[in-house]
Amino acid sequence: QDNSFEQFIINYCNEKLQQIFIELTLKEEQEEYIREGIEWTHIEYFNNAIICDLIENNQTGILAMLDEECLRPGTVTDDTFLEKLNQVCATHQHFESRMSKCSRFLNDTSLPHSCFRIQHYAGKVMYQVEGFVDKNNDLLYRDLSQAMWKANHSLIKALFPEGNPAKINLKRPPTAGSQFKASVATLMKNLQTKNPNYIRCIKPNDKKAAHIFNDALVCHQIRYLGLLENVRVRRAGYAFRQLYEPCLERYKMLCKQTWPHWRGPARAGVEVLFNELRIPEEEFSFGRSKIFIRNPRTLFKLEDLRKQRLEDLATLIAKIYRGWKCRTRFLLMKRCQIVIASWYRRYA
Repeated sequence: QDNSFEQFIINYCNEKLQQIFIELTLKEEQEEYIREGIEWTHIEYFNNAIICDLIENNQTGILAMLDEECLRPGTVTDDTFLEKLNQVCATHQHFESRMSKCSRFLNDTSLPHSCFRIQHYAGKVMYQVEGFVDKNNDLLYRDLSQAMWKANHSLIKALFPEGNPAKINLKRPPTAGSQFKASVATLMKNLQTKNPNYIRCIKPNDKKAAHIFNDALVCHQIRYLGLLENVRVRRAGYAFRQLYEPCLERYKMLCKQTWPHWRGPARAGVEVLFNELRIPEEEFSFGRSKIFIRNPRTLFKLEDLRKQRLEDLATLIAKIYRGWKCRTRFLLMKRCQIVIASWYRRYA
């Protein structure tokens, strides 16, 4: 219930991860339909870039103002930091403070005077401003490095070379917020070069017990993970999409005209295949390079037909093999019978 600087930077990291999740899933999903020329209903979804900007903007972001307070000469306290936030972020739609000039929070008794509240993508979170400045300064790092360098253990001494008195840098060490921001930026850059798969874990209860399902807890996690928007986009669009070539290669056995070989373009082969199977037109759409299937049940139907066809083909292959084997054995026995009969007639 009490959130301080640590929870603030954790939630900032969550915002950045949610932002890249939006870019790599929801946004890419809709952009693919545009690229493929597929007609569909556009779904509006919340883009949390505005919240990330509130926290990390180099000029007016909360982390930038916190660093500015830590570097400012004179008396610096958590209250002066909150006052600065109230001046700069008062009009921001996702920032709330009872001491800000925005009149809509002046009588909000659920918001103490020494706190500010951010409306994150998953909901509102209130932060206690006490300790923000001291925790951001992170002055323990330099003293800790010097103490570790003086240790007798060679490994510990090697891990903290910056503690060497001969190499002491009088330059002010970076703040905890700026270090965390740089680490998050590196993480985001790394993730954008990958093709991640998202696995969402839902905790059914807080007791770590079986057969207990807490509806409110599960609904909260679903909203927090942004799954509702993802489901809305998926349901409005198409559940399955595949390039024409692999689609035709996988299901060509279901149509006599495409089996065993289709000589024309792959898209034309898929059109012939779907017309032969009499799949309703509203269940699929042809893109520029892919076939889009709306409902999973259509895909399941294709897979069931393919499974049955494979069984039929396996039976056909086995039948032909057994016929060939029996005929070969029969011809061999016939030749042997002729040889035996000819030798017997010669003897007789």
